[in-house]
Amino acid sequence: MKIPHDPVTFEEHFKDDGKGPLSSDGYMPYLNRFILDKVQEDFDVTEFHRMCWTLCYKKKMHSPHLSISESDAFKVWCIFNFLSEDKYPLTIIIEEIQYFLRKLTEAMGIGWDAEKFDEYKSKLTSKSCLSAWDTINLVGMTYFCMEVNPQTLSMGINHVFTELILDVLKQGYMVKKGHKRKNWSERWFVLRPTALSYYESEDLLEKKGEIVLDQSCCVEALHDKDGKKCLFIIKCADKSFEIRAPDKKKRQEWIQAVQSCIQLCRMGLSSPHREARLRRREARQRQHAEEEELAERMKELQAANERKQRELEDMRMKMEEAAAKAAQEELQRKKTELDLQDRYRLDLEREKMVRQQMEEQMAQKSSELEQYLQRVRELEDMYHLLEEALEDERQAKQDEEAMRKLQSRLLEEEAAKRAELEQLHLLQQKELFQTEAEKKELIAEQQAKERDLEAAAEQLQRLEKERQDVLEQYEEMSKKLERASTKTKTWKDKVAKHEGLVRLIQPGHKEPQRMTNWGPASFTDAELEMRKKFWQQRKAQEAQTQ
Repeated sequence: MKIPHDPVTFEEHFKDDGKGPLSSDGYMPYLNRFILDKVQEDFDVTEFHRMCWTLCYKKKMHSPHLSISESDAFKVWCIFNFLSEDKYPLTIIIEEIQYFLRKLTEAMGIGWDAEKFDEYKSKLTSKSCLSAWDTINLVGMTYFCMEVNPQTLSMGINHVFTELILDVLKQGYMVKKGHKRKNWSERWFVLRPTALSYYESEDLLEKKGEIVLDQSCCVEALHDKDGKKCLFIIKCADKSFEIRAPDKKKRQEWIQAVQSCIQLCRMGLSSPHREARLRRREARQRQHAEEEELAERMKELQAANERKQRELEDMRMKMEEAAAKAAQEELQRKKTELDLQDRYRLDLEREKMVRQQMEEQMAQKSSELEQYLQRVRELEDMYHLLEEALEDERQAKQDEEAMRKLQSRLLEEEAAKRAELEQLHLLQQKELFQTEAEKKELIAEQQAKERDLEAAAEQLQRLEKERQDVLEQYEEMSKKLERASTKTKTWKDKVAKHEGLVRLIQPGHKEPQRMTNWGPASFTDAELEMRKKFWQQRKAQEAQTQ
């Protein structure tokens, strides 16, 4: 990337402060500040993408049945990085997947099948977004495997890659009028947001020139002259360019495309595809905000409904009291207060009408509340699934720690037994040099100690067998931990999928090491064999001496 390396800054940024292993929180700021922010204007972003692809694709692509080449898979990977969300690990949501597949089908000249995509989307109920490798498998194995031949699919991928990644808005052969000799030459034109380049042929090996498009440029059609048809002219600040299109339809398409680029320059906007991507993201953010606002309104409606229910209950109690009072007064004053009785009856009727209205409102609010509660239950189910996955990972880590402690305890017991055996052996050698008078007693004691030594050796063999069992259990728990880590997409996945720029180099699986009382792997197999022969010879000499 032609950027000088600063070792002092590197050491200062990645100093050992005891905060644990490196992650995207520590690596990405350094990458953005000291590398990506220092690129020059002639920086080739395609080569940068190719470098990142080389670092990760051999480790991540495991499917041998892809119907697309490695080059097409790289282009799909670049398109994924362009359309993915700005958060780690990188994923592409279902709306952007639909946008990409629609562009790809249009580039291949086949119609968009909405029913097929809806069927595919229904299979993603538990996974609403895809990673880069899932997207490559979708394009190369799943979605177009039966109805499109590989050559057509490759051409479609190349067309979408050229349009979205290389910012090529339009390309094709046209005839250009020269400035010096005034002759007409056929050239391959490539239109980008800021320039119209023309080449000798479509292989883009020999660039003949470039028309820089800015705010002062304009494009307009020309009348036929000198037998030349379908002409149009691009007027710049210093010179003008006359170009002849193959037909009138192509001329109109080129004029509209160039005019749109000039309009983007005047508005100070970048690539139209990048602007469209930003608009789609803003629309999704607005929709998310509206959903949150709707949820807040549902809470307010629920609270209002509860208040209405309390008011209704108070009103019902008042109505019952009024009815009882009216009945009592009706019995007492039946003859003398008929007018008052009629008035109470009218009040009751009005209260019944109010109650009916309140019940209708309560039924409406209850239906709205039921819909909101259904949504809350769905979110709670999703939260429980995530908690179960995290609990599995936590349990796996606890089991691994228990296995490690058990292995350490067995190693300490083995070392203690080894020390005890060596102490007994040294004591036996010391007693061999005592007086002849104690020789018989020493022989008897030596035999007893040899029996103890044999018992200790048998116990050591049992400990070795237990250690092997512990190692097997440790390997099994390591496999469980790897599966749990894959399921919850831990920080290793975040780093591994971060723009494809960072990949942790993990150590390979080591073979089980030989454990001795001097520590793991203190001696090789050859050294242990030599020590064994030396001990056997010394034991034979001591036996001959006795």
